[in-house]
Amino acid sequence: MVGGARNIKQVDFDDRVDVLPVADPNIFSMAQRISMAQTELQLAQSNPQIHNLYAAYRKMYEAIGVKNIDQILPPPAPMQPMDPSMEHINALSGKPFQAFPGQDHRAHITAHLSFMSTNMVRNNPAIMAAIQKNILEHISIMAQEQVQLEFREQMMQTQVLQQQAATNPQAAQMLQQMVQEIEARKAVLVAEMTEDFMKEEKKITSQFDSDPLLKLKSREVDLRAMENERKKDNDEAQVELARARLMQAKDNFEDKLEQNDELAKLRAGVSLAKSGVQQAQVMIDDD
Repeated sequence: MVGGARNIKQVDFDDRVDVLPVADPNIFSMAQRISMAQTELQLAQSNPQIHNLYAAYRKMYEAIGVKNIDQILPPPAPMQPMDPSMEHINALSGKPFQAFPGQDHRAHITAHLSFMSTNMVRNNPAIMAAIQKNILEHISIMAQEQVQLEFREQMMQTQVLQQQAATNPQAAQMLQQMVQEIEARKAVLVAEMTEDFMKEEKKITSQFDSDPLLKLKSREVDLRAMENERKKDNDEAQVELARARLMQAKDNFEDKLEQNDELAKLRAGVSLAKSGVQQAQVMIDDD
């Protein structure tokens, strides 16, 4: 400082020194964030079945600094109960659908079984799997609702026992026994309902087995499914490789930040030392 005191003090060499970097450190970090977000988005797009595409796109928008993300990328609407026909449409379109409590589960299962008997569904393993998955969901919920009716009083008791279980070992033991009894009954119901479903499905497949043309078509579909599975495995291997590269890039980025921090501290120390030497030289010259 011009005209200021030239005396050197111990506080001049403490850690309370504001070091302003010449380059903007945000430039490198932002470029790195965009690159990492872009890589993650590419990974998600390569296998969307096992990724959350919405989260990947949102992270990309955040990396490039978009403010009104919800206007550009509206959050996905939660799934709602739908009738069997709409579920069939979603199955054909490859869109997700699920069973919900309170639905007429037997009506849904009956409609699905009729839909499974069509040639279009029988020759498409992906659609068949989606329909069967939904049927099993209906079976699980139907069994749960049946258990809630049969064990209504016991379930009310479990709520009381849950509050006492933390401090009362006897209550904890009673709760465990009651839960096991309820789950055992649910398992029996699921087994019975699944058996009924398998019998109905067998009627459909028996018609399929008696048709030689359908058998040939099934063989073609199976071969295509095997080829798709092989491609899927290869894609998953590529995803794992890309994920490893992404982790390596992240480690390199963190190492770069640490190096920049250490370099900044070193430069600050050198600058401070030079300043102290210069001030000491001035005092010597004045003497």
